[in-house]
Amino acid sequence: MRTHGWSGTAPVDDAEAVQRILGAARAAVERRGADFTMAEIARELGVTRQTVYRYFRNADALLAATALAETGRFLAVLGAHLDHLTDPAEAVVEGIAYTLECLPADRYLGLLLTPVRAGTFSAAVTSDTARSFGRAVLEHMAVDWAGAGIGDERLGELVEHMLRMVQSFVIDPGDPPRSGAELRRYLATWVAPALRPEV
Repeated sequence: MRTHGWSGTAPVDDAEAVQRILGAARAAVERRGADFTMAEIARELGVTRQTVYRYFRNADALLAATALAETGRFLAVLGAHLDHLTDPAEAVVEGIAYTLECLPADRYLGLLLTPVRAGTFSAAVTSDTARSFGRAVLEHMAVDWAGAGIGDERLGELVEHMLRMVQSFVIDPGDPPRSGAELRRYLATWVAPALRPEV
């Protein structure tokens, strides 16, 4: 880790450096959304652009990491919202619907799951970052996935399917868009059966 720069107060280690960079990115997002540059972040921290690039390969990677770091609050709210649902199908239907309803109001969730920077994240909805978020969503549900017969591989596929569903509704909400009970009815009809045990 370089010891000069950082406006005169160098971080004690790489973990602190990353946290400072994420903090600067978060401040930039709060000021004007996703439209920031690595140069802007470097200026705010009092370091060179190369220092920021050492930790994040480009502005999109930094934006994704910032968004993922800030979704913890949403995951806590989602977990509380879903804590009474133990049936996998019901939990997934409500998880998708609730996430779609929260997107317009949650700046960081929107950065992860909606088209920004000319579609960078929309095109990568199944990226490692998005899948990490999706996995965290499932882990915050009160569902015994293993007890329901959904092992690790199937859980990974379920994360992908949920992300693809959210992306589809974001790109084309429908005419008129579904919401509330109608959205849940649609998801219960077409998504829930994949999670029901075969009889």
